Amino acid sequence: MENQREVATLGGGCFWCLEAVFDELRGVESVVSGYAGGHVPNPSYEAVCSGTTGHAEVVQVTFDPAQVSFREILEVFFTIHDPTTLNRQGADVGTQYRSAVFYHDDAQRDTAREVIRDLEAEGVWENPIVTQVEPLARFYPAEAYHQEYFARNPRQGYCQVIIAPKVSKFRSKYLEKLKR
Repeated sequence: MENQREVATLGGGCFWCLEAVFDELRGVESVVSGYAGGHVPNPSYEAVCSGTTGHAEVVQVTFDPAQVSFREILEVFFTIHDPTTLNRQGADVGTQYRSAVFYHDDAQRDTAREVIRDLEAEGVWENPIVTQVEPLARFYPAEAYHQEYFARNPRQGYCQVIIAPKVSKFRSKYLEKLKR
């Protein structure tokens, strides 16, 4: 029997940060940076950055559920961004940087809500989680220069100051779940 693949679509600030982490997670086969949750067809990066399209910067993660579950994907997701800040991650501010799970089916919706409930019950975050859980209507891949940005530009300032520490945090917390 051929292994089934699943797809998760997640927004948690800059898509470069999310992509860099999920690229290293065992069971993840591909990560595509893009846009979801807006009302304008085929948005450009500039349009999304203007905050007028309604889109969030997201990653679409294709994974093998025999190696990593959707719940585990979400556990990593909630570790690598702050789900308590509305429409911002650090210095990145605007609705395009909102925390969101764009679910593909009822099971993903239910799992996302359960993970959020569990995190709130555990008191992991001092403030309430503001992550939106909404159905995925449409995903638009970002422009080619956004794909694998961290891997291609590791010495760029934003990559060194913002992305590299998130990747390091992920590696130390999830060492047993790394691809390598």
